[in-house]
This record gives sequence, structure tokens and C-alpha cells, in this order.
Amino acid sequence: MPARPAASFEELYPALGAFPSNVVAEIVGGELVDSPRPRVVQTLAASVLLARLSGPVRRRRGKPGSWLLLFAPELHLNGEIIVPDLAGWRRERLPELPDVTVMTLAPDWVCEVLSPETLALDRGIKMLAYARAGVKHVWLVDPDLRTLEVYRYEDGGWSLLGVHEGSQRVRAEPFGSITLELASLWQR
Repeated sequence: MPARPAASFEELYPALGAFPSNVVAEIVGGELVDSPRPRVVQTLAASVLLARLSGPVRRRRGKPGSWLLLFAPELHLNGEIIVPDLAGWRRERLPELPDVTVMTLAPDWVCEVLSPETLALDRGIKMLAYARAGVKHVWLVDPDLRTLEVYRYEDGGWSLLGVHEGSQRVRAEPFGSITLELASLWQR
């Protein structure tokens, strides 16, 4: 059976408004995809991770190593609309906070908090989309398995740098100067 041609961004974009507020709708790889809003356990893991990372990297504002970290930003990248759970930009690349509703500059780091409903999407076409956009680091956090997977894009593909689990204390790219206690992500 011949592959169905991907729809254009212009064809798909109007359909995003038809989704209810309890659904995250994205355009990835020429496809309109939707997934349920995260469960509380995923939201908690993302919120705690954002808080743990934000303090140390924001204190360095204006200095090398500072970052802008955002919760669930809407990214418009290469004709795709992607909403990662967390995203970060090195301040060297984004020195001023833009007054916009969507970001068009690819982040340097994204984090997807996995759920059974989003696992295939996050590991599949979204990882490919991040590679196409030039994202250098992806973290996959799984609150159910209590794992953190750290990836770096290099040599045309994603390299798995490490899988951390349980209550380990972790230093992971691109935030190697910060020690993250994984147990804080799983507290319920």
C-alpha cells in the first residue's frame, strides 16, 4: 500500500482548535497527533524537576551556564507544533525573554515525562522531530518505572548516555553541575 502523503502545516493547523482542553494536540512529522493531558504523577515529576533545575541555572543569569527553562511551551519548529513537558534554552542563544505565545527557536534541551498513553509518541516521532529541529539533549522521565534516560544528539542519531533509576543522585548532561536526587521526582 503506498504511503499516504503528509498533510501540510496549513492544512493541519486549523484542526488544532477543535480539540478539547483536556487534550494536547500537536503536528509532528506531517501528522496531527493528540494525547491526554498528563496525569498528576507526570505533572508532579515535571514540576519538581523544573524546580530542582531552575534554581541553580537561573542564579547564573547573564553568566555562562545560565538557562531559560519553561513548562510545556508550544514550539513551532520546521512546520511542526510540538509541546514538550519541559524545554530549556541556553541564555547564550536566547539572552532576552521573548514576548511571544510560541517559541520558534529550537530548545537546547527537552524533557518528556512518559505515561502509558504517550510512551510511543514521545519515544518515536517526537524524538525524530527534536532531532530534525536541532535539539541537542532529550531526557525521558518515567514516573511509573522511576527512571531518567539521558540522550545526546550526535553523529546523526540519539546516543543514550545513561539510564538512572530509583533514588539515585544524578549529574546528567546538559546540567552536569547540578546533582539531582531522583527520589524527589517520585514522591507521592
